[in-house]
Amino acid sequence: MPETLDRFVDYLKAERNASPYTVRNYTADLLGFFRFLTEHNIGSLAEVDKGTLRDYLRVLTEQRFARSSIARKLSAVRSFYRYLQREEIVAANPLATLSSPKLDRRLPAFLARDEVARIVEAPDTTTPNGLRDRAFLELLYASGMRVSELVGLDVDSVNLDTREVRVWGKGARERVVLIGEPAHRALTAYLEQGRPQLLTRRSTTAVFLNHHGGRLTARSVQSFVSSYAAATGMTRKVHPHIVRHTFATHMLDGGADLRVVQELLGHASLSSTQIYTHVSMAQAKKVYLAAHPLAGERSNGDQ
Repeated sequence: MPETLDRFVDYLKAERNASPYTVRNYTADLLGFFRFLTEHNIGSLAEVDKGTLRDYLRVLTEQRFARSSIARKLSAVRSFYRYLQREEIVAANPLATLSSPKLDRRLPAFLARDEVARIVEAPDTTTPNGLRDRAFLELLYASGMRVSELVGLDVDSVNLDTREVRVWGKGARERVVLIGEPAHRALTAYLEQGRPQLLTRRSTTAVFLNHHGGRLTARSVQSFVSSYAAATGMTRKVHPHIVRHTFATHMLDGGADLRVVQELLGHASLSSTQIYTHVSMAQAKKVYLAAHPLAGERSNGDQ
């Protein structure tokens, strides 16, 4: 099993262009599945059938895993068996007709405009690190990019003249995101004044550098975002993905077309973007009053 898992990981990286985060999760989930098989005296991947998988789901449920976690683990096993079937290691995929647990679709959390403003203004921009942090906070909110996309940016991906940033998203799909004036100012200040002070002999072409001159990591950005939010007095946990949710929500609240937001977010499916259509009632009412011919007060002649 370990050798087969190694080949599957190579397949994920080379053919599926899976992110390090996806590879790490799939590996952990499959190792857990292998432990289950060993504990139940199943020595071959070909021996797994629907009954085995139902037992696996029952054990995960008894261990009180959340339904979302169970669904993710099952997805990893399903992808693994698709690979095994393709490689003719097994004759059939036992998960082909097995349904994943139905998930409660929760609305994504997002920030109010004043909360975003307080967070992006929190860094001390008299320091190189502060200029860097202000730039990536502004960029996250201005573009809605994922934190993995942010830390993967290289200097030649940024066009300050056109205010466009070229991003490599999930599945190695390239897209262009746009930035507004605040993000443009912050990014220009960082690239001209902050980044040169962070450069070392070890430096890469990365836009955002750490104190050693290397590429800033996603974990570091997550930590910085949480710290700046806490520094403003916010009690709830804030992470970069909430900023992405906020970008999408504010765009739609402002009247942006759903398909435009889909393109900017890099969603392959429109259904992934539709969850952000929980537009505020105030905005919905404003649109209704402006658009519906009988929504406003009637004139005396209509009485």
